[in-house]
This record gives sequence, C-alpha cells and structure tokens, in this order.
Amino acid sequence: MSSEVADGAANGAAGTGPESLVLLEWAADGVARIVLNRPAKRNAMNRAARGALLAALDACRGSARVVVLTGNGPAFCSGVDLKEVRAAPGRNALDGDHAWISVQEAIRRHPAVVIAAVNGFALGGGLTLINSSDLAVAAEDAEIGMPEVGFGLYPGLAGPSTQLRLGPKQAAWLVLTGERITGRTAEEWGLVNRAVPREALQDEALAIATRIARYDPVTLTWCKKALWEVPMHISDWTAALEYGEGVGTQIRAASDVVSRGLDAFADGRRNPGQGA
Repeated sequence: MSSEVADGAANGAAGTGPESLVLLEWAADGVARIVLNRPAKRNAMNRAARGALLAALDACRGSARVVVLTGNGPAFCSGVDLKEVRAAPGRNALDGDHAWISVQEAIRRHPAVVIAAVNGFALGGGLTLINSSDLAVAAEDAEIGMPEVGFGLYPGLAGPSTQLRLGPKQAAWLVLTGERITGRTAEEWGLVNRAVPREALQDEALAIATRIARYDPVTLTWCKKALWEVPMHISDWTAALEYGEGVGTQIRAASDVVSRGLDAFADGRRNPGQGA
C-alpha cells in the first residue's frame, strides 16, 4: 500500500493503523479488503469516515480487481452517524451535499467488483452499502434493517435502493415495520448472495473474491457496468441484447483477452473458470 494512503489517515484518508477510521489491506493478488473501523460506534459513518472510505476506494482503483468491504467489531455499518447530524443544527444526514450518495456512487462506478462481507448489524445506511455492492455475503445471524420509520422518516437511501433490489412486499416490510431480518432471511429474499456462519464469513468472502480476481480486469469492469445497466436503465429486450453485443465490442477494443481465451481453448488449455 502506498505511504500516501497510510500517512493520510488523520485527514480522513484510509490507513493501516488501529486508529484509522477505515483500513485498507491487500488480502490476495488483485484483492483489496476495506474495513470500516469505528467498532465502538458500530461503524456509524461520520464525515471523516465517509471521506476515509472514499479515499480507500480511490487508493485501490486500478490495482484491485475485487474489493471486499466489511466492518470491524460487532457491526458491518449502522448507517450515518446520527449524533454528528444532531450536533450540527440545520444540516441533514447527507451533509447538505449528498455525501452518502457520493459514497454509493463511488462503489457502483468503481472498476473493481465490490463484495460486501456483512459481519453484523447493517442498519439504514449499512443496508444501502449492501445494495450498492455488486455481491454480498452475510453472517447468518447478522441483523439487517431500516430503523428510520421509528424516527419519523422514510429511509431516503436504504428505502429506494432496497425497493430496486427486492420484491415490493419484502421491501415494504422492511420500510414499514422497522424490523430487522437475519442474514439467513436476507439470503432467502435475495438481498445477499450467501449466508454463512459468522466464523466462516471472512474466509468465504475472500474465497469468492479470489476466484473472481482470476478474470481479466477489463472484462470484470465491463461486466459490472452491464449488470448495473440492465435492467436498471435498459429494460427493453432488443435494446438489452444490442447493449450486450456492444459490451463485447468494448472489451475486445480494450484488451486482447478474448483472442487469448479463444487461442487457449483451441490449444486445449483451460481458461479460468472453465472447469475440469
């Protein structure tokens, strides 16, 4: 990791020391691990922590093919730091400049595949982080939900992002009851890809990340773009198929991975993921 990242922790950048608000680690070849590091605050995201998360994402841009996002302590992320919001009269939970939206967009638009490893409480903004990640693995006993209705609020980011991810009745349950679901239920609903015992979570997330990181970075970036584009923006069948063909053209223009893969197949050599 670059010294600029490690030395910038006091200014909201990601760091390596235990006092850093966000830790950036290199877990394997092509795999970065970003750890939210305010365990005493259940990883509530104040302004400095949000800045550190953005810095960590920027620091691994171009080097990581896959990023595992997780939390230190009993929580994944308990959302925006409401104590900070309350102490700043006249400011809203997004700092008046959509700072939390900017974090979500940085994750969505990052060239690396982002995997949320949900190690514990994921409430409000923590649920938004799950929704913004490309894949998610949760501890079976993780608690996931939106408490905003109890504060007299509609969950401004967690609500819409969950409504885009889940069926309407499931999303309505989370928004209207304020009740939490477990990681196991989140898997059943399709909110996360897998739920595993807590002690196996980090190994499982790293195994998935390492498997994905074998693939060509240009291909991964374009696959990620396509997964957000269809059906989020393109829902017409013909337009979606034409877009898919265009993605293939973009990959071939930026990398020789396709020709190398075809040559390997023709020579009887297996490509990554081709199987036994």
